[in-house]
Amino acid sequence: MYKRILVPLEHSAYDAAIIEHARKLATFCGASLVFMHVADGWAARNVHQLHLRESEEMRLDREYIEQTCASVEAEGLEADCLLAGGDPAKEIAAAAARENCDLIAMSTHGHRFIKDMIYGSVANEVRHLSRVPVLLVRGERRAGERGATPPVANPTTSNT
Repeated sequence: MYKRILVPLEHSAYDAAIIEHARKLATFCGASLVFMHVADGWAARNVHQLHLRESEEMRLDREYIEQTCASVEAEGLEADCLLAGGDPAKEIAAAAARENCDLIAMSTHGHRFIKDMIYGSVANEVRHLSRVPVLLVRGERRAGERGATPPVANPTTSNT
């Protein structure tokens, strides 16, 4: 079914839901995983144009995705990791094409704050930019736990 799954991570507790789901899906399909984080701070958005060095934030993001990749590889799955800088939705859609991924699997918060209403969510924008199916898994915090790792919940697939 799927051979290569792009898994964008945001370096938050919500990542646990999609990592677990993607791990199971990759095992079931015999697919490889590509973990990706898009740093979108000022330095990340301008690192190439201004020939900047990697910021501390980007270094921590790189360590995070490399550790995630290593933990999945330790379970016997094939995995790669990417760190990009810029507009998250555009970078995710471009990476899916460049890396020959046939599915994008990402977590969502399920909230609709003012910013989401004005600018739209990254997941929604990826859904519109992508030429491959997008699997959305809603991560939720456990009641009473601040910063808790969310369980896998509510997967939906979209290809619009």
